[in-house]
Amino acid sequence: MKRILITLCFFLMICQQLCSQSWMDTSILIQSIFARYAPANPGYQLAINRNGKNIYSVAWGMADLEHRVALTTESLIEAGSVSKQFTAACILLLEQEGKLSLNDDVHKYIPELPDYGVPITLRHMMQHTSGIKDWGSIADIAGWPRSTKTYSNDDALYIICRQKTLNFKPGDEYLYSNSNYNLFAIIIQRVSGKSLAEYSKLKIFEPAGMKHTEWRNDFRKIVPDRAMAYEKSGNNYLTDMPNEYVYGNGGLLTTAEDLVQWNLWYNSGRLGGPQLLERQLTTNPFNNGKPGRYAAGLRIDSTRGWKRITHDGATAGYRASLTYIPDAGLSIAWLSNTSEFDAGADPVESLRALFLVNKNPQEPPLKPVEFTISEEKLKSYTGWYSDARNGNGIQLLIRDSKLAESRSGYLTPIAENTFSFRGSKVEMLPGKTKQLRLTNSGDTILWQAAEPAISDPGMLSKYTGDYYSEEAETTFSILLKDGKLVAHRNPKSDFILTATHKDAFLFPGGVLVFDRDKKNNIKGFNINVGRARNVSFTLNVQR
Repeated sequence: MKRILITLCFFLMICQQLCSQSWMDTSILIQSIFARYAPANPGYQLAINRNGKNIYSVAWGMADLEHRVALTTESLIEAGSVSKQFTAACILLLEQEGKLSLNDDVHKYIPELPDYGVPITLRHMMQHTSGIKDWGSIADIAGWPRSTKTYSNDDALYIICRQKTLNFKPGDEYLYSNSNYNLFAIIIQRVSGKSLAEYSKLKIFEPAGMKHTEWRNDFRKIVPDRAMAYEKSGNNYLTDMPNEYVYGNGGLLTTAEDLVQWNLWYNSGRLGGPQLLERQLTTNPFNNGKPGRYAAGLRIDSTRGWKRITHDGATAGYRASLTYIPDAGLSIAWLSNTSEFDAGADPVESLRALFLVNKNPQEPPLKPVEFTISEEKLKSYTGWYSDARNGNGIQLLIRDSKLAESRSGYLTPIAENTFSFRGSKVEMLPGKTKQLRLTNSGDTILWQAAEPAISDPGMLSKYTGDYYSEEAETTFSILLKDGKLVAHRNPKSDFILTATHKDAFLFPGGVLVFDRDKKNNIKGFNINVGRARNVSFTLNVQR
């Protein structure tokens, strides 16, 4: 036993602070990171592998509160979007077999998808740069979010094919969309003649030794040892299960030990050979040449100066994270059957900090050297600005003799017409129409001047009427109640529309922007939420 403990300690000595610790010390630190999970409540699985050896594996908490069944290391927990890397791997294997190419246009395999006038490649889809709207976001707008209906991949396809526009030109941006991977599941079926579940079992799960892994392609199927998922409601728990048939975007039932086994298997080049591994980890630049960070269902970035291959996941009450640090030979898999700690600190990030010395210690950020701009000049920048991509608005105003964004704080002048704002650079652009350009590490957004919101009840009445969307197959009635606009949708849901700038109103999860014709009359509106832009509604009742 003593020799085993010494060996385990050796593998854990990744950084100096751990070198003087015993394995018992490290184990206690790990337990403290996850101390918020009570043994009588829903819990988690955690597996840590170092240089090919499982050095830590634990299950904590309950798999089934109703039947008082405890979690074990063999309990199956759904992995959410961690599942995407397996769907992507199947696409890469089919490419290796010569049955498709990442350069192919998706219409070759999904001809029913509308022609948007631009090619959408499988590579765009794999890296979430396709611009295809997220079908679940559309269903949410319609009042039937995921888990309220037993959606299938065919349902997802039906919703996707109703969309008249893309979020953006393929390759211009990264915007996460589950639709890409639901379409992949359909493509795998059409190209291989096998379902994603059948193909991945044959090509991945069995060869990799993932003995406890399968897809939730039929939520009614009896799955031995499956852990139930929960959400916290006050002092009680409620079941929160993904009662749907959609999979490929998520839906992998697995264990933490199987996931670290997968990390070892594909990173050793045993999935289709070393050349396929390279394709798995390859990212591609955007159309403007800026680098991307999303590969084949995998995020490629760094943590504490170490290259990291990672993905997290969330479906219903399930939560998941899978990380591989190649240069440290470190693999961490975490699965949970409760969503109650979403607002808390990320335990996996704390775990990485425990095992990885910071190779790039962060020096205290330099205080920006303030550049003096007259208050008169600052006043010329005030007003509302709108993001043309999604209708979001920001308001700049003078507060304490400084330029400020109405909801987020001050802008610090750092040069002529240039400001620092919450880690981003804001440039006031010259021209007849006021514009500003906001640049951060991952994006550049152009905001254009917008007129202030309409508040007069008489003018607000111009917005009222019934609006129908062919894309969402739903109707909103815009009503005026007590001087405020209200959006009514069946099944009964009423949302107060809070004005931002002219024709734009806050909507749950996004913004609703009214559209006008050439005579300045309201003709419809677009709803923009995180993963679906410009879902169009048309006024269909004469006032």
